[in-house]
Amino acid sequence: MRALEYGCGTGLLSFALHAQLAQLALADSSQGMLSVLDEKIAVQRIGNLHPMRLDLLTDPLPPQRYDLIYTLMTFHHVRDTDTLLRSLYRLPASPGYLCVADLDSENGSFQGQRFDGHKSFDRGVLATKAAAAGFREPVFTTVFTMPRGGGSTPTEYPILLMVACKQCCPGGLDADRAAALLTPYS
Repeated sequence: MRALEYGCGTGLLSFALHAQLAQLALADSSQGMLSVLDEKIAVQRIGNLHPMRLDLLTDPLPPQRYDLIYTLMTFHHVRDTDTLLRSLYRLPASPGYLCVADLDSENGSFQGQRFDGHKSFDRGVLATKAAAAGFREPVFTTVFTMPRGGGSTPTEYPILLMVACKQCCPGGLDADRAAALLTPYS
């Protein structure tokens, strides 16, 4: 599979997945993050990771198409998720899959009061936005619970995973099929 990680930062997730994917583009809008990523790729001599500077809200879309696009803790930093989802819809090959992992609904305490992005995501609202962008069959699951805060009882924040298809998947996409798709990459 050819894959794109959008909002890759220094590539932590893609470094974990690169052995299962043929080619992996790692996109971020921060040149500083990409510089760190370039160094990590060179040190580890990984040939299928290809960094690129890309902001899907302002830059032209790259010409490549991908079988799998994924993001991890990126959406809550993007104010215009509608535009982002429309851009992401244009990047997969058919059927193509989008996987978004981010903060599930919570009271906003994860980021604190001064954060001006999305505090978290309601699954129904995110599914509606994905469908409006053209994605089909969004399926959700909780993939992780992130502890945050000091003391003996940190607050646990659920991380949702939305998997959606560019086109209808043969046989449909349900939670079991979405999990089976991602099992080789976990």
